[in-house]
Amino acid sequence: MRKLRGIGVTLAIVAVVAVAAAAQGVNVTGKWVFDVQTGGGGGQPTVTFQQDGEKITGHYSSQTLGEADFTGTIKGNAIQFSFNADVQGNAVDVAYAGTVDGNTMKGTVNMAGGQLTGSFSGKKQ
Repeated sequence: MRKLRGIGVTLAIVAVVAVAAAAQGVNVTGKWVFDVQTGGGGGQPTVTFQQDGEKITGHYSSQTLGEADFTGTIKGNAIQFSFNADVQGNAVDVAYAGTVDGNTMKGTVNMAGGQLTGSFSGKKQ
């Protein structure tokens, strides 16, 4: 009986350590290439992330929206970041939200307060 209890405690500890390791395993720091599709067209921006715990910062670069610095968060494998872009002299808010799975991510993009929406997928370089 004691042996079974000891095995149960050992398995519980292993499970807790595995969950903790998985939660800490998401690291988006680096250069990513996105494929973005919206009702207004698509593009392949380059996104460079810096991660410090749950806080992310970085730089967004595309032919459509130009260059912009951004801030955001990553909690577990859920990521979100936003920035303001200058499109033909007009300020446009851009917000990305998605999930990270290793060296890939996917999710949604909303622009101009949701007037233009779409999806994205990304791959770490």
